[in-house]
Amino acid sequence: MNFKTIVATIVVATSVFPVAGAAPFKADWESLRAYECPEWFQDAKFGIYAHWGIYSVPNAPGNSDWYGRNMYRAGHPNHVLHVETYGALDEFGYKDFVPLFTAPKFNADEWADLFVEAGARFAGPVGEHADGFSMWASKVNPWNAADMGPKRDVVGEMGKAIRERGLKYVVSLHHSWHWGWFPTWQEGTDCADPANAGLYGPKLPKTAQRLPGGSLSRAASPMPSAEWERVWLEKVKEVVDGYSPDLLWFDNRVQILSETIRREMLAYAYNQADERKQEFVLTFKRPDFPLGVGTVDLERSRMPEIYPEPWLTDTSISPKTWSSSSDIEYYSTERLIHDLADIVSKNGCLLLNVAPHPDGTIPPEQQRILREMGRWLKLNGEAIYGSRPWIYFGEGPTETKVGHLSDMKFDGFTDLDIRFTTRNGQLYAIALGWPESGVLSIETFGTAFYNHGIKGVELIGHKGTLEWERRQWALQIKLPEKKPCAHAYVFRIMR
Repeated sequence: MNFKTIVATIVVATSVFPVAGAAPFKADWESLRAYECPEWFQDAKFGIYAHWGIYSVPNAPGNSDWYGRNMYRAGHPNHVLHVETYGALDEFGYKDFVPLFTAPKFNADEWADLFVEAGARFAGPVGEHADGFSMWASKVNPWNAADMGPKRDVVGEMGKAIRERGLKYVVSLHHSWHWGWFPTWQEGTDCADPANAGLYGPKLPKTAQRLPGGSLSRAASPMPSAEWERVWLEKVKEVVDGYSPDLLWFDNRVQILSETIRREMLAYAYNQADERKQEFVLTFKRPDFPLGVGTVDLERSRMPEIYPEPWLTDTSISPKTWSSSSDIEYYSTERLIHDLADIVSKNGCLLLNVAPHPDGTIPPEQQRILREMGRWLKLNGEAIYGSRPWIYFGEGPTETKVGHLSDMKFDGFTDLDIRFTTRNGQLYAIALGWPESGVLSIETFGTAFYNHGIKGVELIGHKGTLEWERRQWALQIKLPEKKPCAHAYVFRIMR
């Protein structure tokens, strides 16, 4: 596999696949850039992961995966709820949820079967969230799911179930947030007790969470200590060595770690994958790493245009939370399918989060949405799996918002929005609506815009021919009376 030159002006980066005959990776940025994205990731397009851990137990309203931090913030709704429900913070802290996290109904095989039904090609759990609790059998961290709570190696069980079904395995790590995430400076709470430092982290000033007027994610004073960085790295090594994920996903705030540790981590993960001859992907959020040393991930956001390198969007099945919540709301199946089509048309992949119940079951409404996505993909997957972007990503009046968390302010697409993909020379037009006029107009294929012949048009799922006419300003397709599916509609453009 040839070395690919990295175009630094494009906000994308390559995934990890070693150059044939290359020397072991060195812990420097130049060495770490010598990779290309594995085909499996470029072909997969759709994956699922699950925010499920100690933070699920309270089932609190709102963005509940941050309950562990917000319960210590006086005046925050989570704080008010916690004191009313569980008592004072020096008597019942976050650590006291651990024995309540028994997960009596967790079944990795049932999760994996559902992910297959949903059409996912890669899947896995959150390995460790910001709360310092590892969901694997950790030797470096005594606060882990194998020794406490459910007393089960969740990462191990999920890895076995996912791989038995032929999917690629994902583990996500959010533990760079652990530095200063809990208010260990706050007297009168169990966070300030040195006996609990293994879970909550070392005692630190408030500025380790956020500098006055500064960004929570981009600043810390003091920066992480050498010992904390060592433990952070050892956790990554445990996951890499013990579970060999095909995709290792990192949340943001890794930038607060020293460059030395970041380079060492990447080199270690890539060298281990190289030894296993594993086509390995590592994703990160900018600016945690330089471009070119992994795959760029956008949280609840997307690229505005086609980019030449693969990229990832991670989002949740809920617009407001990542984990189980008493007032959880859901995106519609249609919205998620439209997002998938838009992302894929721009050379991206979608990683969709689900929010299991504290007992380990995935709620029926989430199962319904996933199965509906799976039925759509079973019919229309030829335009998604293994596809690549066309000359244009699509057309229509809707401009997708860009920037971190921008999808939370995005209202979705209209009946006039269309996305394009190609696969094995076949061109697809994915209509994100069914015009009431009964005629779909695709301006891109009008004779004034596209100087290439069109031999025919087919609608996936429809038996029979379609009437169509190519005019100067648009290709006009007469739609059949019956829709072939419930959401987006895929047309093969025969050339």
